[in-house]
Amino acid sequence: MVTTSHAQDEQRLLKLSLYAAGIFVLIALACALLTRSNSILFDGIYSLISFFMALVTLKVADLVERPNDDQFHFGYTAIEPTLNLFKSLIVIVTCIFAVFGAVNSLLSGGNSAEYGMAIFYGIFATVGCFVIAWLMKQRSQHLSSDLVGVDAKTWFIDGLLSASILLGFIGAWLLEHSPFHEYAPQVDPILLIILGLAILPIPGQIMIISFKEIINRAPPKVLVKEIEQRLAACLTEIDYDHLELRVSKRGRDLYLLVHIVVSEEFDLESIEQLDDIRQSSELTLREWNPAILMDILFIKDPALAG
Repeated sequence: MVTTSHAQDEQRLLKLSLYAAGIFVLIALACALLTRSNSILFDGIYSLISFFMALVTLKVADLVERPNDDQFHFGYTAIEPTLNLFKSLIVIVTCIFAVFGAVNSLLSGGNSAEYGMAIFYGIFATVGCFVIAWLMKQRSQHLSSDLVGVDAKTWFIDGLLSASILLGFIGAWLLEHSPFHEYAPQVDPILLIILGLAILPIPGQIMIISFKEIINRAPPKVLVKEIEQRLAACLTEIDYDHLELRVSKRGRDLYLLVHIVVSEEFDLESIEQLDDIRQSSELTLREWNPAILMDILFIKDPALAG
């Protein structure tokens, strides 16, 4: 679990995301009505989804800080990747529907919009989204919070949407004031198709990572190898033949199950000695990564390490 101060920082950032999403929803929907732009409407719907998901995220952030209980013996952190998977699926479905809608609009002749006002919206939305994404990404690196990290990616996607909309509207405005003005109505749906397809890999990656955590797949081998090396450095004064490590990541928690196959020279003076080994090892590893939770089992038969 993260510390109390980190949990408070996490709550503050998630509330910032919630309030900002609410503001962007109102501005985007108002501008969509005034400009008659489907791209801005899509941006507003995306922000509306972000707003409701931010409400859920705040609740989940509170849940994952609770200790284990009779219903959840290993705590609530498994809810974290489940929420991230759900959020990524909603973004993917939204993008797919937007692309199909844009294709229909393009086939029917396109969509005219008030590009001058749309350009001002694009500048505001682009700057705002990228600033919030940058703030959340910077803070998430110190919080070990997947919830804040995914929210940062969500705002980055929104920033890409807004930036692309801005560039498209500038191009459409130039076309409208050129001999090729008849092509200007096609810019809005073409832009929406490009946007919808271009951002799909980002929620797709979040979905894959979250799904791996839900099915309890091991973290990347590089991380497991580093944990093995750091753990071996903690056990230099112990006589053992083999170390078997299993790693599971669920949300912010990184759970280690360690089997130490002791050698013939291993001398046990008391049970307290084993407690000291576990406490000192876990303390050292948690200084490197506060999210680590660990159980150590000392065995003689290698077959028990499975």
